Amino acid sequence: MSVYNAPIRDMQFILNDVFKAEEFWQNNQQLSHLDNDTVSMILEEMSKFSKNVLLPLNRTGDEEGATYLGDGKVATPKGFKEAFSQYAEGGWIGLGGDPDFGGQGMPKMVTMLSEEMVFTANQSFALYPNLSGGACLCLYYAGSEEQKATYLEKIYSGKWSGTMCLTEPHAGTDLGIIKTKAVPNDDGSYSITGTKIFITAGEHDLTENIIHLVLAKTPNAPEGSKGISLFVVPKFLVNADGSVGERNKVQAGSIEHKMGIKASATCVMNFDGAKGWMIGAENTGLASMFIMMNYERLTMGLQGIGGAELAYQNAVVYANDRVQGRADSGVKNADKPADSIIHHADVRRMLLNAKVISEASRCFAMYVAKQLDTAKFSDDSETAKKANDRVALLTPVAKAFLTDRGLEASIDCQQVFGGHGYIREWGMEQIVRDTRISQIYEGTNGIQSLDLLGRKVAKNGGAFVTDYVNEILDFANNMTANHAIKQAMIDSANKLADLTKSLLGNLDKKDEINGCAVDYLQAFGYVSFTYMWGLMVEASNGKDGEFYTNKAKLADFYIARMLPRLDAHIAMVKATSQPIMDFDVSFFAVGE
Repeated sequence: MSVYNAPIRDMQFILNDVFKAEEFWQNNQQLSHLDNDTVSMILEEMSKFSKNVLLPLNRTGDEEGATYLGDGKVATPKGFKEAFSQYAEGGWIGLGGDPDFGGQGMPKMVTMLSEEMVFTANQSFALYPNLSGGACLCLYYAGSEEQKATYLEKIYSGKWSGTMCLTEPHAGTDLGIIKTKAVPNDDGSYSITGTKIFITAGEHDLTENIIHLVLAKTPNAPEGSKGISLFVVPKFLVNADGSVGERNKVQAGSIEHKMGIKASATCVMNFDGAKGWMIGAENTGLASMFIMMNYERLTMGLQGIGGAELAYQNAVVYANDRVQGRADSGVKNADKPADSIIHHADVRRMLLNAKVISEASRCFAMYVAKQLDTAKFSDDSETAKKANDRVALLTPVAKAFLTDRGLEASIDCQQVFGGHGYIREWGMEQIVRDTRISQIYEGTNGIQSLDLLGRKVAKNGGAFVTDYVNEILDFANNMTANHAIKQAMIDSANKLADLTKSLLGNLDKKDEINGCAVDYLQAFGYVSFTYMWGLMVEASNGKDGEFYTNKAKLADFYIARMLPRLDAHIAMVKATSQPIMDFDVSFFAVGE
């Protein structure tokens, strides 16, 4: 049985000490009703639910998996339906939703911590309500008033659920070549025909209706991504009184057999003239869907944190219990033939690596969440625009870097178990399998890197990066804490500025963005982690207790054992894409 106790104190430290959440809320008219006591109650309740309800289903759900029953029907593992009902009844699906439609109106700074706990306890379960939240966000910002009234409250309540249907067998990232068609009907609806694959929660037994958001092309639509429209396609048509009506012509053809997240139904969805209604204007579907996609990308970063946190907690328990060899620093367990492996320096290295990743990732996710809340709730248009620009810059980093580091931490903690980490009953191999997908879906991490360098850096001449670097330097120069992290922030921020300037002057070369983007994002991520550790050290400065002094020690570990990677990635970027492109395509042919 896995161990998980939500790191409530660390969460409250990030929320209150580092980002001064209550002060932020009280200075914003739309959030002034919030206080730390209310949020603490929310976190405590989700901590209990995650530990007592979701965690026990994590292993059994993986063993049983989602099951395709034929005739378009899918069953979730035992206990999932009851857990989903409890989750919905607790108001968790609509935690960040608009109160006018049954939501609770909580800011992202609160919902991200709730989502982290769910992802930590049960990654497969988390995906079902997560897709609903993203669908609601898309409908809220892009849908008509009638569509919002029809769908939002039902989805927030958990009575219905939502999906997004993008990928097709021949079209993944390149959505401009999708083949799904939307033919207008006389009644204002459209007939949607096509096949979508990799559709998370496309079919299941958790809710009475499933609301699909589907990308398709109308007749005579422009070529490429400019010709994509977005449609809402319910599994069951909705009657005038809001009740569920006849079955629509959409169903699951099968579910995927996956490496991990096996309790999450990943479906092939067939639309055979299904009735759908356009969301927003014609040919604006991709922009509307990206409202949901960007939400999901930040949330995937939380999945990376969840994998790291669960792996770390279980590895710590094992390392304290397992006795093997004598510690180099001397006998620790004199009454036993060997010492607990927690005393071995290499085991501590792996545990500290995971701990540093988990805490810095949480801090970075909270930083992005605060920017999202600023953009959404600020009354000042310039402040909101600046926050939106920062979110645009950091979203690909939050998705890619946090999931890369989350898998790294999971693997390190699996390694702590030695051979037992490879055995199913210890649970570590499941964490690795489940976390692996976070690097792949919602746009692979390579695509995130291209988005960062190509769209968020190159297109504005590095202006977003300059603003971010200046913020880091300003913070570092005004720190009161006497710690090496101050100089580390200054040095790393300047390195990022120099790297960006050098790279922008070299982008006229073919394939340069594609060849260097991943290493650029990694460098960007380590600079951001340095900033996060600076924020945490400063927030701990002058405060008594081991909890706070340990933040400075963790920052020391980060500077010594992880930050040196920054220089390696900078060197790889500066090597240009030439060593990659020097090989002719024929080199990659596979002989008989």
